[in-house]
Amino acid sequence: MIGYRFLEFIPKNQTPFEKLFDLFKQLLTYTSGEVDEAISWLRELDKEYKLTTPDYGIGDFIQELKDRGYLKDDPETGSGGMALTAKTEQAIRQQALDHIFGKLKKGKGGDHGSRFGGIGDEVSSNTRDYQFGDSMQDIAMLESMKNAQINNGIGEFSMKESDLVIRESEYKTQMSTVLMIDISHSMILYGEDRITPAKKVAMALSELIKRKYPKDTIDIIVFGNDAWQIEIKDLPYLKVGPYHTNTVAGLELAMDLLRRKKNANKQIFMITDGKPTCLVEDGKYYKNSFGLDQKILNKCYSLAKAARRLKIPVTTFMVATDPYLQEFVHDFTEHNNGKAFYTSLQGLGEFVFEDFERNKKRTFKR
Repeated sequence: MIGYRFLEFIPKNQTPFEKLFDLFKQLLTYTSGEVDEAISWLRELDKEYKLTTPDYGIGDFIQELKDRGYLKDDPETGSGGMALTAKTEQAIRQQALDHIFGKLKKGKGGDHGSRFGGIGDEVSSNTRDYQFGDSMQDIAMLESMKNAQINNGIGEFSMKESDLVIRESEYKTQMSTVLMIDISHSMILYGEDRITPAKKVAMALSELIKRKYPKDTIDIIVFGNDAWQIEIKDLPYLKVGPYHTNTVAGLELAMDLLRRKKNANKQIFMITDGKPTCLVEDGKYYKNSFGLDQKILNKCYSLAKAARRLKIPVTTFMVATDPYLQEFVHDFTEHNNGKAFYTSLQGLGEFVFEDFERNKKRTFKR
């Protein structure tokens, strides 16, 4: 467990299972879904912090995980190994959502509001006079009857067309988001774990969209020497590899995915340390480990401009503090007319979520 420090945590009003399960889910994120390793860590923490009691030990906890459907036998290991179930994967995403979203200040509930009124898909509090052709189901009966009483009196109550008012509705826009996660080796260099916070953000954001904005879409892309799409269920198992950083491939794949989406509003979120070192030309890798190779940079800038022409803003979340890397992110953002956040790992989730909510309350016009 080199590189991680755990402090004693005493939750209130939790059963022994709930207390251990919260910690177990966090450990699974650090171990990229390796159940045996997470349990090994849990045993070590139990020895130091006395998490269990004589009546409820780690063995009881493991059995309860199986009984509740959080763990299953892994036939691939053939030696009694265990694997996560879909129920656990969802629980990990929910925990990430609670940890990150719970830190944000509460604000007014929002959706993808747009400037268009009329026949929409979301009823508003605004009303207007009835016009020929309006749907009868949109008539605000209470307000219409009130108008009739005012205009005609209670004794001889009658309702005329001039008394009718319509409940206005608003269009609610939908958003298509692609989240790009850098999994190059530099994301764990110098003893700094950058990939785990990135995973947590991805899990929390995907869970938020699935629960709160089911009409939206989110696609997850990882990029190293190449770029490829992963499923949301694969996020807990995500690991950094011995890769260079092919930002070009990631942007190309993200733009290709968004071209296929029918939603008017599209955006790319990119979590990276901002050091593109690789691209593919004529089926061969062109690499420069020192970074900021002008040939690679020019290709990144070209894609930034192309995304801008397609009205796809790119928001970059920079998790490194090197000035020369931040300069690249600044130039890239300028070419795209997007946004960049230079954030610590601790503040990454708050930045992503606040920007996501902000973007959803407007339509992109560029």
